Amino acid sequence: MGKTRFLRYNVSFPTYLGAQYDASTTNLSYLIPAPAKYAKSTKPLELTLSFLSPITPTSTLRQAIPAAYLTLHVEGSFDIDIYIDVNGQWVSGDRGSPIVWEMCETELGESGKGLKTWKVIRETEQILTEYNDRSEWGTLHFTAPSVKLSLDVHHEAGTSALLRQRFARTGTLENAVDEDFRSIMDEEPVFAFSKSFNLSSSSAASGNRRDSVLFTIAHIQDPVVQFAAARGLTYMKPLWQSWFGSVEKLLSFHYLDFGNAAKLAGNYSAQLAEDAHESGSDNYVDIVALSARQVIGATSFAGTPDNPILFLKEISSNGNFQTVDVIFPSFPFFLYTNPRWLGYLLEPLLEHMLSGQYPNQYTMHDLGYHFPNATGHADGNDEYMPVEECGDILIMGLALINSLKYDADRSAGSVWSSLGSDTFDVNSEVSAFALYGLETRDGIDGLDDSWGGSTKGARQAEKWVAKSYSLWKQWTGYLVDFALEPQNQLSTDDFAGWLALQTNLALKGVIGIKAMSEIAEVVGNKEDAKYYRNISDVYISKWEEFAISRDGTHAKLAYNWHGSWTTLYNLYADSLLCFRLEDAPSDVPAPVSDGGQKPLKPGHGSKAGFVPQHIYKIQSDWYYNVRQKYGLPLDSRHLYTKTDWEFFAAAVASKRVRSEILDSVALWVNETCTDRPFTDLHNTEGDGGFPGPNFFARPVVGGHFAFLTLGRACGGNAMQGLAFLEATQGAGDEVGLENGEL
Repeated sequence: MGKTRFLRYNVSFPTYLGAQYDASTTNLSYLIPAPAKYAKSTKPLELTLSFLSPITPTSTLRQAIPAAYLTLHVEGSFDIDIYIDVNGQWVSGDRGSPIVWEMCETELGESGKGLKTWKVIRETEQILTEYNDRSEWGTLHFTAPSVKLSLDVHHEAGTSALLRQRFARTGTLENAVDEDFRSIMDEEPVFAFSKSFNLSSSSAASGNRRDSVLFTIAHIQDPVVQFAAARGLTYMKPLWQSWFGSVEKLLSFHYLDFGNAAKLAGNYSAQLAEDAHESGSDNYVDIVALSARQVIGATSFAGTPDNPILFLKEISSNGNFQTVDVIFPSFPFFLYTNPRWLGYLLEPLLEHMLSGQYPNQYTMHDLGYHFPNATGHADGNDEYMPVEECGDILIMGLALINSLKYDADRSAGSVWSSLGSDTFDVNSEVSAFALYGLETRDGIDGLDDSWGGSTKGARQAEKWVAKSYSLWKQWTGYLVDFALEPQNQLSTDDFAGWLALQTNLALKGVIGIKAMSEIAEVVGNKEDAKYYRNISDVYISKWEEFAISRDGTHAKLAYNWHGSWTTLYNLYADSLLCFRLEDAPSDVPAPVSDGGQKPLKPGHGSKAGFVPQHIYKIQSDWYYNVRQKYGLPLDSRHLYTKTDWEFFAAAVASKRVRSEILDSVALWVNETCTDRPFTDLHNTEGDGGFPGPNFFARPVVGGHFAFLTLGRACGGNAMQGLAFLEATQGAGDEVGLENGEL
């Protein structure tokens, strides 16, 4: 990586000190020994590589910029030269792809300061194509301060082995560009910068000195995707183009904005750490910090400020585009961080289906077989998860609506929602969630207006629901017909196979119907609201009869699979949507018996909440009994777990069970060895390995935010609905089904 100036041929082996990270930053620290000549009297130099991919919940503009920062910090008392390079694998997943490159310089006003940027691109871009999960179009921009700004930053392009070996001998680059364009691994061309740090001093008492240099890395694509919109198949422009007239202006803004971006990201990371510690433990702080960038890294912002869109890729599993049941496990992250981004994720699904391009009565599984092509499924032959997808989108829809409803800042679902003005545009051509004029606060410009709140929130919700109400009603109609006793089909856990009468899936569908009763209220449709409320009340009572084991201790995997059990993670939606806090008697009339058929049980009347509280209690106790070394298995069929669903389930369990599940996941993170990104599917026993299929870097780890999101839901009162889990159960309390009910 570098060498000292005192001794040109000094060879130093760095000592790795470890990594520190938060939600936006990863710091890797090393000690570099002093040259042998001075080793006895000079302390090692400390080098830190600081990677910043800012998460900025108050600035969609900044979040939409596909770029990151790398800062090299040094502290010591001897001079050192540092070398850094990138290669062509940033622009293609095919190592045999021919690439071309150039060095460009940009002046920054009259100050004499400037930037220099390596631009690397495939010789022939394959627009909207991927190879090995990597895009085959787009340009890499690797930027450093120019000579005018920093006399000791040099550059050079050439063969990797030659450049690195020569730098090790001489400590310099020659500001030259190898113009022998070739493929990525043909005498591997690399694009390098070097920086000389002058830290030595003639004063013996001067001690260590500090210095740093900032680089940026951007991958710019135009178009970002193609999308079968209402107007037809459209090449979608990146959202950042609405504010920056050229790539050069974007890169200059991004480089010079480092201080603001770091401040906003630091605010997010600090708040996240504080909230996570209160919701779980130090282990939970680490887990959500590890998860955050993985979620946002699967997305691309597109559209315009009037109609912003956020596209999402199902990374590593199959590459599906805008998969509903991948957005669903990730949505706690978006509700906590910035709910408007969840709105932008749902928007293309609503637009596509509202335009009549999808033929089925249920919600589509995804917008396209493989990202970045959202070409839809005009034949209706997408992956068959009808109850899953309908339940998912109805639950997310109401969760989004609820995030708009708050009166006081402290009761907002996201800490950052209330910041900014309450601008609202009634124009039907403008999205209910448009990015109105960007604002300046605390000396930082380019910030979002507020999200919801008071009158604005109600108007936003009504505008959003009214536009697509027919779809919401259509999907709920499907659930009324098919949710209570689901036919043989897949759930989101499709790797586990097809199964009829899935208990957890049916619960999701019933909660989806209940959600529609409140969605109907948003547009003042009292009749629909009452209708769906009545049906959901009847269905939840019947579901309880079907779902619970004969001994009343747990939910079965399927109604007819006695001796089985399941993680009932869809129970989370009942609490998140505030149904747990309901205490009104049901107005469902008791069905009349003809003497031969036992009537459906009426709604559970005076019982608090929608799903009876004893369901929560028996499931919490069951999780305690079946938890394994590395977590809570998904169900009785296997010993593997899905971490997103673990956190959904743990969020609505007792504090003791939540803590133990959290500690099990943390143990897995700390004990097991892998060089892969965070997985959401692993074994809970043995070596904690990957059972196949191999899931890595998927955005579903947004489900790890389930504790945080629930803690702020319902005006901050959602957890009150679970207080009974901490109470000692009395002898007369209801603990299961009455004898003979199954």
